[in-house]
Amino acid sequence: MTIEFIGYIATRESSEIIPAQGPVIDIDHVEKVARAHEASGFDRALVAFHSTSPESILVAGHAAAATSRLGLMIAHRPGFTQPTLAARQFATLDRFTRGRVAVHIITGGDDAEQRQDGDFLTKDERYARTDEYLDVVKRTWTSETPFDHEGRFYRFERAFSTVKPVQKPHIPIYFGGASDAAIPVAGRHADIYALWGETHDQVRELTARVRAAAAVHGRRPRFSLSLRPILADTEERAWKRADEFLERATALIHQTGFARSREPVNSGSLRLLEAAARGPRLDRRLWTGMAALTGARGNSTALVGTPEQVAEALIDYYDLGVTTFLIRGFEPHADAVDYGRTLIPLTRALAARRAAA
Repeated sequence: MTIEFIGYIATRESSEIIPAQGPVIDIDHVEKVARAHEASGFDRALVAFHSTSPESILVAGHAAAATSRLGLMIAHRPGFTQPTLAARQFATLDRFTRGRVAVHIITGGDDAEQRQDGDFLTKDERYARTDEYLDVVKRTWTSETPFDHEGRFYRFERAFSTVKPVQKPHIPIYFGGASDAAIPVAGRHADIYALWGETHDQVRELTARVRAAAAVHGRRPRFSLSLRPILADTEERAWKRADEFLERATALIHQTGFARSREPVNSGSLRLLEAAARGPRLDRRLWTGMAALTGARGNSTALVGTPEQVAEALIDYYDLGVTTFLIRGFEPHADAVDYGRTLIPLTRALAARRAAA
């Protein structure tokens, strides 16, 4: 199985330990980080979506223009763009980038954030809408003739796109969501199902559920895992670095006045907090300290150690069926460069040995 590495392109340098400063869109930063990922051997880079953030397709288009090989994984929330138009937008960008586009479907698990964009559906209704949305998107990408559609959420007459993606049969669909409402939709549509950085037992359980849901449709999705590697030349220094990051994040929370006003409601965060409740160090070298501090509001668990140790820990997940790793650091640009020097080639070499054996 071929390993894929995905990085992360934000519109400015920030993280749990680095306060966001300067313009919301720092054009030089976007270009610099995109080129760093390409030079470091990443296959793709994620451009995230939030109800208050810069628009992900436009950010990805600029990152693509600054690079020549780097793929883009564009987070996209169904429901705010008609699926026929979204299909044409992604197909158009896939043409301009010569086949470097992937879409990451994030239906949304937080009612309050959804309402910032005017969406007042329930969570279960949102996943039902995503299911229909992706049916229309994929048909728009692949249909050679106009088609009609009448469903619960969408109705079209003679829908059609003259622009088709470079990639066949269609642009790759990554899919996030771990709730009971999400899993059947993932089974129908996900080419790559994305998990956050969970324990080995959690990964076994969730991937088994997704595989079972996909098998009903004769499908076999691949799996992606998101982690925040913390590296140093010795294990002791790596754990010291993790402790320092936690101290800096705590200080930044006090400085900004941020507090967890409510517990997270999305299933991914709840699963990470479930792991964090078992302790800060789990399995071979999974660290949950930052997830516990921040309420696991996003991808916030880490693997800690030397590059060799973390590569071996990634291969533990590879042995569980994970073939894609979305990795980003708490010092985003510097860590992306460092991963390319050490972690990525080491992990690829270990995976190649597994495959050869």
